[in-house]
Amino acid sequence: MTNKTKQELEDQIGSLYQASKDLVQDLSLETVLWRIVRLAQAQVEAEYAALAIRDDDGSVVSFIHTGMSEEEISLMPHPPEGKGLLGELQNKHETIRIPEILEDPRSVGFPNYHPKMTSMLGVPIISGEKILGQIYLTNKIEFAEFSADDERLMKTLAAYAAVAITNTQLYNHILERDNTLNQQYEDLTLINDLAQSVASSWDIKEIMSRTLKHVLEYLDIETGEIFLKDRGGKDLRLSMLRGDDFEAFYTKDVFRIGDGVVGKVAGHNKTLVVYNLDSDPRILRPAIAESGFTCQAVIPLQATREVVGVMTLSSKKERDYSARELDLLTTIGLWAGTAIQNALLHQQTKHVAVLEERERIGMDLHDGIIQSLYSIGLTLDYVKAILQEDHKESQEKLEFATGGINSTITDIRAYISDLRPRQMQENMTFSENLEILLKEFETNSKIPGSVKNELQVPLDTADPNTVTLFRIAQESLSNTARHSEATQTEVRLWDEDGKVYLKIMDNGKGFNVDKTEANLGHGLVNMQRRSQKAGGGIQIDSAPGKGTKVLTWVPKE
Repeated sequence: MTNKTKQELEDQIGSLYQASKDLVQDLSLETVLWRIVRLAQAQVEAEYAALAIRDDDGSVVSFIHTGMSEEEISLMPHPPEGKGLLGELQNKHETIRIPEILEDPRSVGFPNYHPKMTSMLGVPIISGEKILGQIYLTNKIEFAEFSADDERLMKTLAAYAAVAITNTQLYNHILERDNTLNQQYEDLTLINDLAQSVASSWDIKEIMSRTLKHVLEYLDIETGEIFLKDRGGKDLRLSMLRGDDFEAFYTKDVFRIGDGVVGKVAGHNKTLVVYNLDSDPRILRPAIAESGFTCQAVIPLQATREVVGVMTLSSKKERDYSARELDLLTTIGLWAGTAIQNALLHQQTKHVAVLEERERIGMDLHDGIIQSLYSIGLTLDYVKAILQEDHKESQEKLEFATGGINSTITDIRAYISDLRPRQMQENMTFSENLEILLKEFETNSKIPGSVKNELQVPLDTADPNTVTLFRIAQESLSNTARHSEATQTEVRLWDEDGKVYLKIMDNGKGFNVDKTEANLGHGLVNMQRRSQKAGGGIQIDSAPGKGTKVLTWVPKE
């Protein structure tokens, strides 16, 4: 074999150096592998060249070759499997350079229809102590074997190839990581948007509708449903449906716990995906598959480990749900389930409050207005009996009855005002709102009153604490109108030490606070709860014949 001159070697090394500089700047792995193979083939003038990239287990994950035609490749039963000489390169950090492949004891031969190959040069691509892959070169053109110069060139190229492959792998890893982070950011954005959306509503239908809208748009799915448990806890009833082909989904809108895919997910509290809707026996609505749907994901909606409902997502496009998507749907199921549970509890609380208020009104009507009307009725019966005998007493009794009727009308007005409390006007100051409230109080109760405003800075009428003060004023004035028999009421408002104070005083008959505390009326309890919830407090001072003072305060901020 003719050795190259020093100048030829220097020129070839220079050419290889320049080509390798371009190589390490390329960040596309597929392109890099092709360029390495073609560069190796051209540098040593080989008829065939190949490059194999292996994973940590030694399995070939990429195999790039040049020199063989597509027809030759198609005739072979399988690509190289990494045995024999190729396996030797993988297991040892050594170069293999031989004149005849089949004569080497490490060779295991070629598969059928494999092109004839004689000489071989194999160089491992090494990064540190790790073998990334190998460069294979066979059939040195016009020579019986590859030279020592060829081997040195390929070792140099293998070193550049290791840098280039490592760079592309690191770059691809960074891209994958970046894509993962972007996907996680989008997932978290969805959860955050959904949480804010559903947390701002107590309406169950609105919560379900918003949940389905967000999920269907984010995952590009055609139809979604939400089933909620009935109060008995044994049935799941279709409560919300968004998307296409409603008729198919309404063919069955109630499932027993454990029946079908919907009932099974509710029973086991685990997400389930069905990829063959047309043949899975758990699908109890064949019309869905007949409408073109191929895949359905079913997610439990749970709150405090209890399933409150089930969400289904049905797609006409064939798709695989990744582990990330299933985790995302499970998290959404927790959010939506908790929001629905909170809304249900809120409804129950309102229902209980309505029942308690009905009971209070009934008791107040029975103890107050009805008793007054009953007393008036007895008086009128008495007048009827003595009308002919004593005109003067009859006249007095009639005047007494008339006064009782007028008083009862006043009481009824107070009840109506209490049942339909006015709202603050945002275009007015808080003190102006108090004055309007007091005028209504005077009209209904016939008790004159006054407002004394000593605030240094006007209150924001939209602030929750301001609303609390207004509601307490309503409740206190309502109690005064109904129970106090007062002839004068005064409302005082001032701020001090970061707090806003409101005092309501009357000169009525008062009551024994110590005896009342054990069985407080709803009005007093409501005032206490409102002030405490706002971070403030309330003090009630009263005694029989001494009138009543209600002092409440809330934080200014």
